Amino acid sequence: MEKLAALMMIFLLAMPMGHCSIEGPEEVDEWFHKLPHAKEKVTKLHFFFHDRFAGKNISAVRVAHASSTAKSPTAFGLVFIMDDPLTEGLKPTTKELGRAQGLYAFSGREELSLLMAMNLVFTSGEYNGSTLTVLGRNPAVPHREMPIIGGSGVFRLARGIASAQLREFNTTTGNALIEYNVVVIHY
Repeated sequence: MEKLAALMMIFLLAMPMGHCSIEGPEEVDEWFHKLPHAKEKVTKLHFFFHDRFAGKNISAVRVAHASSTAKSPTAFGLVFIMDDPLTEGLKPTTKELGRAQGLYAFSGREELSLLMAMNLVFTSGEYNGSTLTVLGRNPAVPHREMPIIGGSGVFRLARGIASAQLREFNTTTGNALIEYNVVVIHY
């Protein structure tokens, strides 16, 4: 409990000095007043999502499961929390653009599918400090589409689609590489 309290204190103290630029209430209010005259923008993003749930440098951890999960052919009830790197290229050593932070839960009893609840947190480039929120079903098919339901920073009032395609999956190392193409409408 002491460790949690210390982490919360660090979080609260570090908020204004984080690596991202978050505007204060005055700037947001000014932005909002200009909104009726703003034009919608369409932004297309492309990046690679590196999910590592085993081996070295784990970025996703198992946090919960149901008593019946081990017997389920679809891992129904299994939940992971993630903080996965988003990179410019296929290799994890390419430039990091941000992180995918959130959770995924195995939510299909009859077929393999996940519930994805994640923020795409951009930590470099022109979108540094901005986020996109993805919330939706992630079916076990080669090409997946998930809705973007919001955003912050550059992506205020965002909506759009995150298209994902599995590029690599290694059961030995526990590494998955997913290619993302994102189309987002924002102001």
